Amino acid sequence: MSDVRVRVDESGAPWLATVRGVLDSLPGMAAYLLAEIDGHGRLIDLVWAAASPEAVTPDGRLGSQLIGVPVTRIAPDVRAEERWKVYQRVMETGEPADLDAVRIGDSEFTVRARRLGPGLLVSWERLDRLHRFGGMEQLGNLGWGEWDLASGEIYWSPQLYRIYERDPALGPLGRDEADGIVVEDDRPLQAAARSAFERSERVDVTTRVRIGGRIKHLRTVVDAVRDGGGQPLRICGIVQDVTGQQANVERLAEVERTLAAEHELAARLQRIILPIPAEPIDLPGLRVAVRYLPAGHETLVGGDWYHAAALRDGSVLLAVGDVAGHGTHAATTMAQLRHALRALAVVTSDPGTLLEHLNRLTCELEAESPELSATAVVARFDPVRGELVWAQAGHPPPLLSRGGHTAPLSRPPGPMLGVVDDARYSDAVLSFHTGDVLLLYTDGLVEHRRSSLDVGLDAVITSVDDAVRTAPEQPLAELLARLRRANPDDDTCILAARPR
Repeated sequence: MSDVRVRVDESGAPWLATVRGVLDSLPGMAAYLLAEIDGHGRLIDLVWAAASPEAVTPDGRLGSQLIGVPVTRIAPDVRAEERWKVYQRVMETGEPADLDAVRIGDSEFTVRARRLGPGLLVSWERLDRLHRFGGMEQLGNLGWGEWDLASGEIYWSPQLYRIYERDPALGPLGRDEADGIVVEDDRPLQAAARSAFERSERVDVTTRVRIGGRIKHLRTVVDAVRDGGGQPLRICGIVQDVTGQQANVERLAEVERTLAAEHELAARLQRIILPIPAEPIDLPGLRVAVRYLPAGHETLVGGDWYHAAALRDGSVLLAVGDVAGHGTHAATTMAQLRHALRALAVVTSDPGTLLEHLNRLTCELEAESPELSATAVVARFDPVRGELVWAQAGHPPPLLSRGGHTAPLSRPPGPMLGVVDDARYSDAVLSFHTGDVLLLYTDGLVEHRRSSLDVGLDAVITSVDDAVRTAPEQPLAELLARLRRANPDDDTCILAARPR
């Protein structure tokens, strides 16, 4: 049966990233499930939005594999079970619930459910492995609360009372009491957080408080359900005791500094090795424009590269390539391949032969760096003949726009670089005349996490057709202007060419 996933709308749970971060590092089985409610207020489904690594379904899926999957897809009969009525009641009243001996698959579990914003925080544990403390206590150091401004009702979870070492009979802390335990040096931070909240911003702040003669570090994430005028109707918050994590924070900061230095080095290396012309460049019989789109994540400096240069015989050599991976290693390998191509072009300009040499080089580099691989496409344009000869090594096929229609070229045989020793690469030949547009690109342009390759390719083809139709005399600038959205997961290098 095919898997069905629902895109999780994170705007409905502003603290969702924090919940995921907490659950990702905790033992036991727990999940945050976003509720789908019909027009009559009935609970019709729950969608996995966050899960601990040990969370498992009867079909064996773990943790992040479950994100976006509706509960009814995994357990089609769950709406007829007693626990569904309990979930409905928890969503309606906000009152937490505990269930004993709930059969899930072939085992029995204790289940605890708490409302958190627009969903449920649920934990469960097999009865034969149950510890004295229930599943929610295993979440340890995480508590939450809600304040209904209309009714004045304030709810604290049991764990929140434990974090503040407060007797539940006393009720939640008042504002004056809460202010009184904040360490003096952190009060400006607390005031800034309140100002941000008054500006309708989500608050995520870590402050020190004095409880029971000890200093605790508490991370607090607060947001609100607001009316049309921005006034809060209900305030929701999560508090995590991170006192024991300070050493880890310092170590993490050191790792982040190291990664930042590596990223800056890789980015600087990339800029030096791969200068991107701001304007189209003119080569013999050809105009070429290049665009480089770095990954949406700033830490992902990739190994995408291009080459466009005139050869001594009056032809033009074009290439685009992609080294697998990110960071300084990918940038360094990219430099080696790009410079090797330029040097080899003095000896031969045949695309297939050039790729054979690059493959041998990549295989040698792979011996030093296991699992190294790369892809590339190389083309030679003869302006006298109006002919393009090209070859590829496991690379996405170029797109050719001709007569208002764009389509991928049929790829000649050729494996990825660095995979097969002594691989052979065949050439393909086509005419290339005034009015045509050729697009070479790396896979980041068409491969996206949330859409299929066909969807990505169709979108690019549409952009090429629109650009040629809109600006037939200057299609390159128009085309690159349309292909400017960065892929969050991968760098993208684009080379567009047209005869002149």
